[in-house]
Amino acid sequence: MAEKALIRIEGVTKRFGQFAAVDDVTLDIAEGEFFALLGPSGCGKTTLLRMIAGLEVPSEGRILIDGEDMAGVPPNRRPVNMVFQSYAVFPHMSVADNVAYGLRMEGVPKAERADRVAEALALVKLDGLEARRPDQLSGGQRQRVALARALVKRPRVLLLDEPLSALDAKLREQMRFELAQIQDEVGVTFVMVTHDQDEALALATRCAVMNRGLLQQVATPDDLYEYPASRFVADFIGSVNLFEGELAVDEPGHAMVTCPTLAAPIYVDHGVTGGTGTTVWAAIRPEKIEMLHRPEGGLPPTVAGVPAGSNVVAGIIRHIAYLGSETVYEVDAEGGARVKVLRPNVARYEERGFDWDEPVWLAWHPRSPAVLLS
Repeated sequence: MAEKALIRIEGVTKRFGQFAAVDDVTLDIAEGEFFALLGPSGCGKTTLLRMIAGLEVPSEGRILIDGEDMAGVPPNRRPVNMVFQSYAVFPHMSVADNVAYGLRMEGVPKAERADRVAEALALVKLDGLEARRPDQLSGGQRQRVALARALVKRPRVLLLDEPLSALDAKLREQMRFELAQIQDEVGVTFVMVTHDQDEALALATRCAVMNRGLLQQVATPDDLYEYPASRFVADFIGSVNLFEGELAVDEPGHAMVTCPTLAAPIYVDHGVTGGTGTTVWAAIRPEKIEMLHRPEGGLPPTVAGVPAGSNVVAGIIRHIAYLGSETVYEVDAEGGARVKVLRPNVARYEERGFDWDEPVWLAWHPRSPAVLLS
């Protein structure tokens, strides 16, 4: 990631009456990165994007772009351009005229306009479709027209509001790769709003997770997933098993959590700094739990590096969902917890599968759980 902060958001709050849609957000976005504002509907992410664009004015705080305070700078004078969720292409204009519109409004000479439009259309793989109207294009092609129209003006920052939400699942997946490739080619800073965790994790170099107007965590996609800072982030990003418990041991090199709904304690190979007796939540991703057959009278497996009896619990499979590349199992664990386990469907031709109502062992590595204080 580049070191220079192109966008600096300092203590920004936006109120609508008594309601704070964005609440004291401070954030730096580096030049050249693909940044995602992620969160559920109504969390404030679109309002924050609109303030960067100049379409909303902060109630408090300030926004700087390339070191310049944007207070009082209208949207058309900011070094940004925006791609809206609905694309907002002009239905009566051809693809080329749609892309050229902003340049024509700025008085760019015709020859230069033609060169820049051709360059933008080639970038989004629409060259050859210049004469078509939007109603002759697919949803993905209309989205590319909107992208080309924004990029042709060569902004320092491209703002994208739920850019893929109007597309079907297969096209959305395809466009993720194309968006990332376009951003890499042009080197423009992209700031994207989305509620889709998969989209944010697949595209962004960093993500900011928001909830109820507040910034919850800013991190790379892998750090958000592996090291969530709170229950909200753990639960919002991907699928997770959350177990409420108490810190029974909290040493610098290890900790132990006892959970009422699990018959075995959870051991982790790091300290939590919460202090014994603190209420915590252990978050374990479904793919990090190993599931083993449990023959009648069989002894529980051992997990390397943990005290005997920890990180292993007996259970019974209650639900199986085959999803093609993977299978999800729901297991009633000893103690009462319903535990989700994910296993990839790799070639296991000589391995016995798992059945409904089968007794199993569940085990996990001491690095797998994230222990959260809030």
